[in-house]
Amino acid sequence: MNEGGGVLLVPRQPPVAAVSPCAAYSTPVMGIPTPSPFSFSVASTRWSSSRPYNHVFSLVLRAMLMVFSFGSSLALAVTMSNTQQEEKGFQDFPELVYSFAVTTCAFIYSAYQLFKGIFDIAFKGIFISDKTSEYTSFILDQFAGYLLVSSSSVTALMINQPQLAGNTSLKKAAVASVCMSVAAFLSTAVCAILSGYKLSKRIMW
Repeated sequence: MNEGGGVLLVPRQPPVAAVSPCAAYSTPVMGIPTPSPFSFSVASTRWSSSRPYNHVFSLVLRAMLMVFSFGSSLALAVTMSNTQQEEKGFQDFPELVYSFAVTTCAFIYSAYQLFKGIFDIAFKGIFISDKTSEYTSFILDQFAGYLLVSSSSVTALMINQPQLAGNTSLKKAAVASVCMSVAAFLSTAVCAILSGYKLSKRIMW
């Protein structure tokens, strides 16, 4: 302030930008989006809901394998009584004995897999772990399929041999055994494909 002239001097202040309160709240805040737990629950629900259907389909195949392998063994087993009628039974031919042994082993293996599948569905796989089961099933299914193919081939070649020319009952039993054995092999092949799919899904995913 200048006392002689009577003039009052006021210092100037820099301008301040006015900010609206609404603009402060309307400014978007960039952050990391958090995934919704609902997406994980939906994915896990779909996976868990589709899993029993695979088990049921596998159980149906195991049941078919058990029935066909049992029928193949039974067709040969009924010829054991031919010795009383002066006709040879299957036990007199090593090829038919081999076929009977293979189909019997296939029946036992399919019964085990069927029991295990029912146990896994009822008690959620506490009998054997899923990883061990998939590895063993993949190996044993292929081995069982190979044995069924070989036994069917041996029995089919035995049908046209001269040794069975006069033995009508044994020849019919051999034909029935081959048909059942081939059906059992087809069931085993589908089981092997399904086991390979489960194992590859576990390794890759």
